[in-house]
Order: sequence, then C-alpha cells, then structure tokens
Amino acid sequence: MSNKIISMIRKELIDAARDKRSVMAGLYYAVGAPLLMCGMFFLLIGQLTSPEDLNIEIDNAKGAPDLVKFLSSRGISQGDGEDTKDIQLVISDDYAANMAKGLSAEVTVIADASDEKLQISIRRLEKSLQEYSGEMGSLRLIARGIDPRVMQPIKLNVEDKATPDSKAGMILGLATMTMIYAVFISGMNLAIDTSAGERERNSLALLLSHPVSTWEIVIAKIIAVTIFAMVGLVLTLIVSKFAYAFVPWQELGFAVSVNTNFMLMMLIVGAPVAIMAACLQLFVSFMAKSFKEAQSYITIVLMVPMMLAMAASYNIAPETIQWLPVSGQLQALIEFIKGRELPMMQLAVSSAFTLAIALGLAVGMQKSLKSEKIVFGL
Repeated sequence: MSNKIISMIRKELIDAARDKRSVMAGLYYAVGAPLLMCGMFFLLIGQLTSPEDLNIEIDNAKGAPDLVKFLSSRGISQGDGEDTKDIQLVISDDYAANMAKGLSAEVTVIADASDEKLQISIRRLEKSLQEYSGEMGSLRLIARGIDPRVMQPIKLNVEDKATPDSKAGMILGLATMTMIYAVFISGMNLAIDTSAGERERNSLALLLSHPVSTWEIVIAKIIAVTIFAMVGLVLTLIVSKFAYAFVPWQELGFAVSVNTNFMLMMLIVGAPVAIMAACLQLFVSFMAKSFKEAQSYITIVLMVPMMLAMAASYNIAPETIQWLPVSGQLQALIEFIKGRELPMMQLAVSSAFTLAIALGLAVGMQKSLKSEKIVFGL
C-alpha cells in the first residue's frame, strides 16, 4: 500500500473523528441493537415460561363446573375487570345433561379472529378445550370397559436430536442477523460524508487536483469506511458478549454465550461484507447529487441486505440464497453456532461473490470520479 493511500486513509479517519455526533450516530446501532435484542428475549422467555392468566367471559359457567375448573388450571378463568379479553365462551344449557348421557356437549367460542391481539389467546383457549375433550373421551371409554388406546392405532414417538448448542443456535441465529447488519449501519455516515459531503464542501474537486490517482482515492475511502464498519461489528460483539450473559436462557433448557470462537468467525465472515457495504454506500453516495439525497438512497438500498438476512435467518427463501452475499455468510454462521460442520464451499462462494460485487462497485466509482457531472454534482 502506497504512502499516498495511507495518508488519505489517515485523513479520512481524522476528519470523521472530528465530527463526534456523526461517529456516535453510526455506533449507536452497534451498542443499542444487542441491548434491544436482549430486552426482546427477556419478554419472550417470560411469556414462554410463565404465560399470563387469560381472563375471558364465560356464559353459563355453572352449567359446566368441571370444564371451568380445568380451564382455571390452565390459567383461563372468568374475568370481570378491564383486563378481560374480548373472548366469550358460551356453554350450552343442555351441556350437563349431554355430558351425563355420554353425548356431545356443545360449547361456542365467540371472538374476532382477525384481531391480531386476540389470536394467541384464541388458540390457547381452543387448545385447552381440545385437551379437556380428549380427557373426557378417554374417561368415557374407560367407563365402558374400553381401553382408550384403541382410539390410537398409531403411537407417534419423536426423538429430538437437537443438542443444547443447536437449540441455542436457533436463538443466537436471530441475533446474528442484527450483528452482521452492524457493518452496514456503522460506516454509513462516513460513507456519505466522504463522498456526497465532500462534494458539497467542494473538497472533492480539490482532492482530485492533487497528484493522486482516482484509484488511490477510491481505495483510501473504501478502507476508511470499512474500518468504521468493522469497529461497529467489534463493538456489537463486545456488547453482545456481556449483555446476553444476563438473559435467563436456563429457563429454556440451554445456554447462549458469545464465545471467542464465534466472535473470531464473525469477524472473518463479516470482513468481506464490510468491504462490500463500504463500496455500495460510497457508490450510491457518489451517484446522488446531495448529502440528503444520498441518505435517502442508501436507506432504500440497505433494505436489500436486510431482506437477504431475514430470508436466511427465517429460512423463507429458496436454497439459491445460500450462494448470495449476506445471506450465504449468515447461513454459514448459523450452522457454525449450532455446532454443525461449517459449509466451506457455501461460505467461499458467497464471500467470493461479495468481493466481486465490491470490486465492480469500486471500478464504477473510479470511472465516475473522472466525470465532471459526478465531481461537481451537475
């Protein structure tokens, strides 16, 4: 690396460090995202391990005392306050008589299934009613001298081969998406400032008047933005290592820890993504005519890696995404944290594709800096 490139990198980093607000704005995500994820996991674990009592309106509760008692043991009871859900359970008047005769007793659930706030509660009530119906059916068969197993011609046994590491990997896989996305957010402000910002301050034209090639300028800016992106990733990993240690994972039967091996793998995998992110943001910023326009364009462009990351995390896309940038690296990381064999071919191809895109964008920037329209924002 030539002394000119090193000097320009130092210049870019010094200029960026002077604007403390811009630096902190870029690093807020690196600190805040892991903390928000921990807060989400706290709430999720709390709901899974100790669901809140469900208060509903039960019509004719005296006609089915055993059913009401069973629902109460499942945390579902008659409500009479503001916390009562808009769900009504209507027990038919002939419920007790039909149950005594061994006939089907009718109950009706009245609720708005299109209300997202009620969907989980409705499913919980329906599941409890099905459990009670199954128990009553077994008791009726036993009373008639029939083994309830006659109604189960197939006995299904499921052996879960998941290890504690793989179970933890399912949770940490979601958090990995926010970690890899840190390289896009952390260097974004510097990328805009060193391209569209310099053009508005007329310092870009002054820089091009010096005896340096456009390639040296492009390389220096890419490296500077990449350094900021990797600093954001390192900060995210450090905060995650300490923050995730306070989440009560043991209540789910496993432990999640951001260990040294995972951090090193994340840095290795994240480096090509950081280079591509720097090239993408700089290219888009140079194409924009103003600082604000560059911010708008980059916000839209960053939706693409976010969608790729979500597709990889939730496995909602075809297998071809395993060869694409961001999604390929993220899937490889998820396999790694689950304790499985690292898909080296997938990781190598997706990383090579990532660097190829970065090179193409760098070539595009180098050519654009020779155009007066780009340099002067015409």
